[in-house]
Amino acid sequence: MILRSPLPDVAVPDVTVHELLFGTLGDADRERIALVDGVSGQTLTYGELAERIDRFAGALAARGLRPGDVVALNAPNCPEFAVAFHGVLRAGGTVTTLNALYTPAEITAQLRDAGAVRYLTVGPLLPAGLAATAAAGLSASQVYLLDDGAGTDGTYETLPALLAEGRPAPRVTIDPATHLAALPYSSGTTGRAKGVMLTHANLVAAVRQNEPVLPQNSEDTVPAILPFFHIYGMSVILNGTLRARGTLVTLPRFDLAEFLRVIQEWRCTFLYVAPPIAVALTKHPLVREYDLSSVRLVVSGAAPLDEALGEALAARLGCRMLQGFGMTELSPVSHLTPVDGSVSVGSIGFALPNVEYRLVDPETGHELAPPAEGLSETGELQVRGPNVMAGYLNNPEATAETILPDGFLRTGDLARLGPRGEVYVVDRLKELIKYKGYQVPPAELEALLLTHPAIVDAVVVGYPDETAGELPRAFVVRRPGAELTADEVVAFVAERVAPHKKVRIVEFTDTVPKSASGKILRKDLRSLPLGAGTGA
Repeated sequence: MILRSPLPDVAVPDVTVHELLFGTLGDADRERIALVDGVSGQTLTYGELAERIDRFAGALAARGLRPGDVVALNAPNCPEFAVAFHGVLRAGGTVTTLNALYTPAEITAQLRDAGAVRYLTVGPLLPAGLAATAAAGLSASQVYLLDDGAGTDGTYETLPALLAEGRPAPRVTIDPATHLAALPYSSGTTGRAKGVMLTHANLVAAVRQNEPVLPQNSEDTVPAILPFFHIYGMSVILNGTLRARGTLVTLPRFDLAEFLRVIQEWRCTFLYVAPPIAVALTKHPLVREYDLSSVRLVVSGAAPLDEALGEALAARLGCRMLQGFGMTELSPVSHLTPVDGSVSVGSIGFALPNVEYRLVDPETGHELAPPAEGLSETGELQVRGPNVMAGYLNNPEATAETILPDGFLRTGDLARLGPRGEVYVVDRLKELIKYKGYQVPPAELEALLLTHPAIVDAVVVGYPDETAGELPRAFVVRRPGAELTADEVVAFVAERVAPHKKVRIVEFTDTVPKSASGKILRKDLRSLPLGAGTGA
């Protein structure tokens, strides 16, 4: 049974992201504060932001950037990130965002796969970036610094210098329905990270679909603690807040004391969090030392939120608590609990406007219907709407596995329906591990582990953890006669991946359980208690 949002559809204009966010700036809007650097306190009005975006677009065009060119953006949250991201889009380029914690090898892989022709970063991240850009074949003239370049040798052009040229934005004509705006990377339901092709139409739809369900306005102030390089931060927090003409206070990393200080100092009203931050806000004694009375709404996403935790957080802060569901491939949100509190925060609620969804029994293909009472049987959640990605970059096979012929996208999440069609996510079909809201693709870690000379087989699964959500847990088969400790395995992986991808638990085993067809029986491993490895 195909279900729809209980809300009427919204109009999705045929415009670019820039036209949606900045095309209607009035005089009053231009004077509003758009961005605050949470560390320095420096502010940027909407008028200043729009002007800097135009100037950066002009500088890029003058240096040969053309519509369709891919630009890699590797920076922590800061006002300059917004200038760079929207400046590239204004010039007709496509932004591929990188995790600021990536190693040179991880950066290189994404630069090559995305076909990036420019690299934008900040001074502290430059060493890793230079190693990667050299390996990917980019020259020094294709690398730009978003800060003033202090501490560097002056080789690389900087954002302040580019803006000082005062160039107007180029005139570009693109089709929002087909032109790629963003190319974030996601593992989808399985396998290695893939470039997710999000058009201007996808991101415009995502902003418009959120407006009826997220009551955000120009009086709201939002601490931008979740990274802009992640689709949640990019689409919901950055683009959504700019569209509402609210104020964003950026912080480069999560530090609880700094987060609480920003909320208190700037009287923040809207919090977007992931479950680990929700845990800290609910349980950490430091929270009692700050005035958080300005907070009126908290939205949790990126990983499942426990109902009891959500209720406890709402009670502690005296605010409304919502839980959303999404994927990078959905730009990213498809479902959200209603703000009126009519559905438990343990549910992901109903679909956003313009979204259709269904639950399909993974064994029979039968579509489930809402029950008269209680919950339905379990099925895979599938979603269709204008926010569904255009596909995976240069990967038609993965695209065909994910987007069905009738346009529904397979989320890989197992869910149940309530009597009103509300959705409760209960498990995952997909192999992806979620560590503190970040994606950890098991296939990537398994491939890395197999490069160790003392390892002949390995499998990585998630292990439940109250704070992190899931911990990457490796089952390792040692080469006969080899001496290898768990600490050595952990260190081997840690040296080669971003911190969130580290293997946190190592179990040695004699064999990795597989089906007759050779498929790893991950479900069997996920259910094993700690210390259940069969090897010595």
